[in-house]
Amino acid sequence: MLLSYSSSNGFYGLGFGGLGMLYDPTMILVLIGLVISLIASARVKSTFAKYDKVRSMSGLTGAQAAERILHGAGIYDVGIRRVQGNLTDHYDPRSKTLNLSDSTYMSTSVAAIGVAAHECGHAIQHQEQYKPLILRSTLVPAANLGSTLFWPIFLAGLIFSMGPLMTAGIVLFTLAVIFQLVTLPVEFNASSRAVKILGSSHICGDQEVAGVKQVLSAAALTYVASLASSILQLLRLIILSGGRNRD
Repeated sequence: MLLSYSSSNGFYGLGFGGLGMLYDPTMILVLIGLVISLIASARVKSTFAKYDKVRSMSGLTGAQAAERILHGAGIYDVGIRRVQGNLTDHYDPRSKTLNLSDSTYMSTSVAAIGVAAHECGHAIQHQEQYKPLILRSTLVPAANLGSTLFWPIFLAGLIFSMGPLMTAGIVLFTLAVIFQLVTLPVEFNASSRAVKILGSSHICGDQEVAGVKQVLSAAALTYVASLASSILQLLRLIILSGGRNRD
């Protein structure tokens, strides 16, 4: 559950006629994206909360399960750290560290072990040079640049009726959307690895693995929702750009 880009930049009050118009029919696209994201977020939180109350029969904490999984995969050079927050877990390929949140590190719940195993999946991907992970890492600088600069550049083009600037803003935002698209197979694969490892290593029983699947499936939906929201935002930029060009 590494980098995730949000499409929350809503351009509120921005219509086809410029900043002076309060009514913008394309805002419905932003609202739809917001609803999708909120539903996905609520689901992952409720699912995690449900299985966070179910103690794993192995008695392992998230950190202990992660260490066992990494060592089982022949990985001994990845550090396991505790980080603040709730569901802020992530694997950092640059420092080769598995960062587990407060809700995962010391917890013995099925949810915590599932999340820890998922992050181990990313570490294993890194070890195996999993191509989608390499591609995603390569896209990070461009995605960061695009998500940061697309709005001021697009806005300037919209205000001054400069088509090339609006196009540049759309292209920059597209980079962030592509990053999110590439993220999907990376996350799905990490979850698939986690489920298989937990079952084959007997860290979790069959019923517990079923719970892990539900937790990780709910988490995966947040990435799908984020991508859908960004695509709607991209569509909105294109519509706004077309409206200004017609004016």
